[in-house]
Amino acid sequence: MVSGKAAARRIWTAIFLGNRTMPWYIVLLSIMGTQASAITFLSAPGQAYTDGMRFVQYYFGLPLAMIVICMFFVPIFHRLKVYTAYEYLEQRFDLKTRTLTSFLFLIQRGLSTGISIYAPSIILSSLMGWNIYYTNIFMGGLLIIYTMYGGTKAVSYTQSLQLGIIFAGMFMAGYMVMHLLPQEIGFREALHVSGKMGKLNVIVTDFDVKDRYNIWSGVIGGFFLALSYFGTDQSQVGRYLTARTLTESRMGLLMNGLVKVPMQFLIMLIGALVFVFYLYFRAPISFNEGQVRKVYNSAYAPQMQLLEQEYNELSDRKQAHVHKLADALKTEDEKDIRVAQAELKAVEDASMLVRDSARVLIKKADPTAEANDTNYIFLHFVVHNLPKGLVGLLIAIIFLASWGSIAAALNSLASTTMVDVYQRMINQTATDGEYLRMSKIWTLIWGVFSIAVAQFATGLGSLIEAVNILGSLFYGTILGIFVVAFMMKWVKGNAAFWGALVAELLVITVYMSDIVSFLWLNVIGCLLVMLVAAIWQLFDNAKRGSGDLPEQA
Repeated sequence: MVSGKAAARRIWTAIFLGNRTMPWYIVLLSIMGTQASAITFLSAPGQAYTDGMRFVQYYFGLPLAMIVICMFFVPIFHRLKVYTAYEYLEQRFDLKTRTLTSFLFLIQRGLSTGISIYAPSIILSSLMGWNIYYTNIFMGGLLIIYTMYGGTKAVSYTQSLQLGIIFAGMFMAGYMVMHLLPQEIGFREALHVSGKMGKLNVIVTDFDVKDRYNIWSGVIGGFFLALSYFGTDQSQVGRYLTARTLTESRMGLLMNGLVKVPMQFLIMLIGALVFVFYLYFRAPISFNEGQVRKVYNSAYAPQMQLLEQEYNELSDRKQAHVHKLADALKTEDEKDIRVAQAELKAVEDASMLVRDSARVLIKKADPTAEANDTNYIFLHFVVHNLPKGLVGLLIAIIFLASWGSIAAALNSLASTTMVDVYQRMINQTATDGEYLRMSKIWTLIWGVFSIAVAQFATGLGSLIEAVNILGSLFYGTILGIFVVAFMMKWVKGNAAFWGALVAELLVITVYMSDIVSFLWLNVIGCLLVMLVAAIWQLFDNAKRGSGDLPEQA
């Protein structure tokens, strides 16, 4: 039996890289499947419902990031035949820089995976009336078993099948939104109404560093975030390292850059159309019906009843005004359009104030409650308005999405822990069987950690925002380390390590101070690592009595 590094490399290739046998289209579907969690299909439509479609600008930097990664990142990873992105950093810098980067990834991905487990738990707890904390344990336990006995190859092929079903299901959901609208309201009319209500704000050109979504933060901040996510996050690097060749890795990434933006646009468009649907038909005062029931079982029931009466009266007025706006749009009378639009917005604003009051009661009745119902909007529409058979299919689709993405995340956490920590620093002489057993144990450990995080995910609001904010706290720093490694050859390991540490502390400080919106943290983190590392290296050179930069290592 072979032991030591040879055994480890063979085990890693089989479990974590699927023996590097994947064709480009499986790589593409696996990359997309890893991104497409339940958060995407639950929270993105709700995000468009509440804030319009401006969130889609976050993806505008992604295609350019794919080109840069294909040019610089992928060739290096393939040439060195690494198993994780962080192996390269020890070769370029030193062990402590590799370990720090691995640690930043593990913390970020572990926390994000916990939020991803919480998303499908919302569905089960809402439909079955289960306690959300027990549901997290149940969902997480099933996912741990699924991941421990699959490996990367099983996860990749499973995701490929899942995505086909997912796209079909979301298409059916979009079709049903239009089918359920009044007969005289077609797709064109629905878009016009949605646009007049500010939900089709796909492009926002105003420059404001505190505004979360505009064309500037989307193209620049989104580019840096995508560059770090696809170029340095092991959950994605592990997908395209499974490809048979360098060309097939590049093909999978480039096609992802072409497909991702229109896919996300269409998912959010469904949310904008659901908003129009609830203009014509009465929406609940809170889409989280379980929390409303808790209020009615508390001392605040009379107050909630009064709020619901007021809200329903406003809903009736809203229906009258939206019909008036639709008629004005058909006649193209600008004056009538402006009047109807102003009237409808005024009633909608009044309805939002009532909903805010209901949120206050929900928190009073249950201080631990999720008062923000963004994650429940699309689920409520599906459950209450679609045919029962289609409801079951869409719920199954969301579960499929969550299982594929969470399994890939757990797999990347286990692979990074095994390759960058266990095999590198704890046990370099284990046998095949020992490495295989430990990889499963680390999958279990990270699964339990993620379940623990899921228990604290209540109250985060829009999950699709929460998971991207969390990533932005770490991605800029991690990207900066790799940019220094690739582009600043004169910078050594000590400078890179301290540059990353200082940059991460400053990024967290900037976020806590609420100076800029979260997408800019990716830019700030990367530039800070480069700046601090360069300054640190110059001081190191000066200490050694040389003002000249050392030659390339």
